[in-house]
This record gives sequence, structure tokens and C-alpha cells, in this order.
Amino acid sequence: MNELVTGDAVVLGLRPAKLPSRALAVVIDLVVVWAAYIVVSIVLTIATDSLDTAAVAALAVASFLLIPVGVPIAVETLSHGRSLGKLACGLRVVRDDGGPIRFRHALVRGAMGVVELLMSFGVIACVASLVSARGRRVGDLFAGTLVVRERVPTDRGRPVPPPPPWLVGRFSELDLSSVPDDLWLAIRQYLTRMGQLDAGVGWSMSRRLADDLAARTGVPLPPGVPPAAYLAAVVNERQARDSRRAFGSATAAAAAVGPVGGPAPAGRPQQVRPPVVGQPDAVPRDTPQDVAAPPASGFAPPA
Repeated sequence: MNELVTGDAVVLGLRPAKLPSRALAVVIDLVVVWAAYIVVSIVLTIATDSLDTAAVAALAVASFLLIPVGVPIAVETLSHGRSLGKLACGLRVVRDDGGPIRFRHALVRGAMGVVELLMSFGVIACVASLVSARGRRVGDLFAGTLVVRERVPTDRGRPVPPPPPWLVGRFSELDLSSVPDDLWLAIRQYLTRMGQLDAGVGWSMSRRLADDLAARTGVPLPPGVPPAAYLAAVVNERQARDSRRAFGSATAAAAAVGPVGGPAPAGRPQQVRPPVVGQPDAVPRDTPQDVAAPPASGFAPPA
């Protein structure tokens, strides 16, 4: 799917970090971690002077697992991929599809980092990063992650357009566990660049991506829903689920509504009929004068 999208002049949304910037970030992280480890080791040596040799050895092993190994994993998990070195170099660890990492991603990266960075003095990580087309080390391959540049010109970064209001929350029961990261990345690339594509090419690409997504979820494309609007609604649903996992339900609810507007006033529910096929932003005016039509979302899929 990546080749299909980039072949039609859709630029890859993620900008992989190069080896020099990644190496500098790793050096900064290692200096901070090892400085903290040395300080803690000195304090433990002074505090455990009266203990026997076995207890001192157990504390030494525990401090090694906690600081040089455990602290980087905790920092990447809590900061969603931004360690101190990566923050200084403008880098971030993300999933293959561009989403935020979780504990399991940081755990795999940290466990493999013991072999790649500490035991081999970074040789394995450097060789793997040079061989990989996207600059990934072995830990990134096993964890399904990618280190990307965050400090890019603002005019190149384009957010995914929100779906039409009548599709927000419609796919809340959809099973997205079988959708691969490559397909998510292709959908995001299309949605952020569909305005630059020819109308015919954009329609065929949206239809193919929608068919692939429907095949993965096991639910066919709803009748009367344009493929581009369907893709935007499903991506919005996944972003809402990621927000619920990372920040809680309140933030996820606000993210799902987005710029479309808040809920209807109490005692006066909005009655919005689905728009006609091909015009997802057109909302018919209701007969009662006290019912206001929801504001447009700005989503305009190609004809």
C-alpha cells in the first residue's frame, strides 16, 4: 500500500531519523542514565557497608536492572516516545503507523537495547540502522516502531481531516485489531494528500483503501457512504480509542467530537438526517425552526 500511495505523488507522512541524530540522542541518554547509576551505586556502597557479600551483589544487580534498563523503558512509556536525548534532538519513537507507543513497545526496545547498545557498545545498532531503509535498529524491528523527526517545517505537516458529523461515532463497535500498520499509514497518507490528487485517481485509491479496510474488519462498506468519508471516520475512531488508552475517556470524547461542535442542548436533541450520496457535508434543513443544523466539518472528499 505504501508503494501505491507514494507512486501517485503522496508524500510519506513520517520522516525517519538519520543515524547521526539518533546516535547523538542515544549518547545523551546514556550519559544521563550512567551518571545516575554511578551516583546510586556510590550511595548503595556507603549504605550497605555492613551487609554481607551476597546482599551487596543482589542490590548491585537490582540497581543495574532498575536504572540503566528500567528507567529508559519507563521514560519512553510515560513520555510517549520522547526520552531526554530524543527531546533534545527533536526525535520521537512512534509505531509503524505513526501512533504513540505503549509499554510493550518500550519494553521490547529496552530489552533489545541491552544487547544492541550496552553489550555490543552500539555496533549492532549502528549496523542495523545503516542496513535498514528507514534507519531502524533491531529493537525497532521487533517492537514495530520507528524513530522519526518531530522538528519539521510546519507547512509540510498536515493533519488528518475530520469525518463528516453524521459519521462520528458510527464505527465505535468496529473491530480494528486485524488492520495492519502499513494499511493505517497508507490511509493517513491518502487523507492528508487527497486534495493534491486527480479526481479519478483519488476516487480509485479511496475505493481500494476502503475495500482493503473493510476486508480486514469483516464489515462491508456501508451503502451510501463515500469511501473517503468512510476512511476518515474509521481513522477518527482509532484516534479516539488511542486517546482513551493514553489520556482517559474525557480527552478521547473531546477528540472524537473535534472541531465539529459539542452535543445538543439538554431537552432539545438534534435531528440530523444522513446526507445524500456524494455530498457528505450537505445536511438537509429540518422542518422545526428551533433545530439548528450542525456546523460543517470541512471534509471534502474528491468527486
